[in-house]
Amino acid sequence: QLQASGGGLVQAGGSLRLSCAASGRTFSIYPMDWFRQAPGKEREFVARIRWSGGHTYYADSVKGRFTISRDNAKNTVYLQMNSLKPEDTAVYYCTAGQAYWGQGTQVTVSS
Repeated sequence: QLQASGGGLVQAGGSLRLSCAASGRTFSIYPMDWFRQAPGKEREFVARIRWSGGHTYYADSVKGRFTISRDNAKNTVYLQMNSLKPEDTAVYYCTAGQAYWGQGTQVTVSS
């Protein structure tokens, strides 16, 4: 099970930190991704991290503003989002290798 949390309403330029807590099975074999889906748009990749090695990847639209990290002891992946823009407004999902998905958490950035 993947439980995403941390979403909310923030003004442009603000910050939020999303969390994705993994439980119930071993997800260490999967890369952990954050995706997002804005109203009327397709779901899009945001960031990825691997449990081992910590290699990270980002969509160009968030590079330099978002940071993905993990806490292996807590089985939790984080997405620190800084300098938020109205176009970052979306439901954010965490996924393990795109095979298992969390329920999503709403992020709304006001201008």
